[in-house]
Amino acid sequence: MGELRLDDVRKSFGNLEVIKGVSLDISHGEFVVFVGPSGCGKSTLLRMIAGLEEISGGTAEISGKTVNNLPPVERGIAMVFQSYALYPHMSVYENIAFPLRVEKLSNDLVEQKVHQAARILKLEERLKHRPGQLSGGQRQRVAIGRAIVREPSVFLFDEPLSNLDAALRAEMRVELAKLHDELDATMIYVTHDQVEAMTMADRIVVLDQGVISQVGTPLDLYHKPQNLFVAGFIGNPKMNFLKVTGIGSDEKGARVTMPNGQELLVGVSANNDISGKTLTLGIRPEDLTLNPADASIEVVPNVVEHLGIHTVTYSVVDGAKDTFCSLLPGSAPARVGTPVAMGLNGSDCHLFEENGVAFERRVALSDLDPAKMQI
Repeated sequence: MGELRLDDVRKSFGNLEVIKGVSLDISHGEFVVFVGPSGCGKSTLLRMIAGLEEISGGTAEISGKTVNNLPPVERGIAMVFQSYALYPHMSVYENIAFPLRVEKLSNDLVEQKVHQAARILKLEERLKHRPGQLSGGQRQRVAIGRAIVREPSVFLFDEPLSNLDAALRAEMRVELAKLHDELDATMIYVTHDQVEAMTMADRIVVLDQGVISQVGTPLDLYHKPQNLFVAGFIGNPKMNFLKVTGIGSDEKGARVTMPNGQELLVGVSANNDISGKTLTLGIRPEDLTLNPADASIEVVPNVVEHLGIHTVTYSVVDGAKDTFCSLLPGSAPARVGTPVAMGLNGSDCHLFEENGVAFERRVALSDLDPAKMQI
């Protein structure tokens, strides 16, 4: 069974600690994605699980066995890298068969396993070709096939689609999701691409400077981020942040004053006294509207992107942390330099304390409709 357990795992390079006590349990059959900005430690953590980086502290267990001091070949894992790492002089068949040759399996068993992997990956007609005769997507499938034949407890993927163009990445996301279901395998996947994380993962692990910022399903992270970092990282376009002043709270939510002086009742549970405190209001670009709402913000777009299905505007707004973005219907009459009143409803907003921790948001059932989620 492909369970993984990390208990206070740490990694240091000299005096520099890059993984700062990560604890995580992954069940058999889960598809878990590590995401985070460059330098957050996601690839280092994956390499520690694989045995390619030494664990400086803590314990890693795979299928109930401590693997800290085991070489990669004895950990029951198979890793697929960003680079395909195929042998150019070998056929697709021999590239997939290579780890089985190393194990000195019989020719009959090798042939059985290679053809089984080729069938799953739709490579049966390419077995006699060499890597140079294949497309990028086909070469990546060969690399995955080489992992499949080893029948590992855990598959590890380190940004395997980053070398592909947009169309191939979309195609391979679908193929990997199908592969996960067919193999009933445990998969751990590292990426910086939110679309890959949101569309493939059972759970997402968001890493920030060597620590786990939040773990949850894609909808958990989207609708209930626990802090400013996760709120700003998950979602595309990213969440807008406004500095607001707390007025008070009751059973209906928290009342705040926006930079333009309007009051807004935010649908969160604020148990502590927020009166007079400087807080951060979060509103996703897709939750802004041109229709009447609880409050409004006047923006003057300096960039407008007409994408057909959507119109995206970018503006400078008083009190906004960064550029203020809206995601509107494709027919929205937005023009550069023309003021637009953007409506926002308190039930759609998020609210964060001075230290960046989120107040618990009261999520409406309608918010959990995947069709509403923009990625």
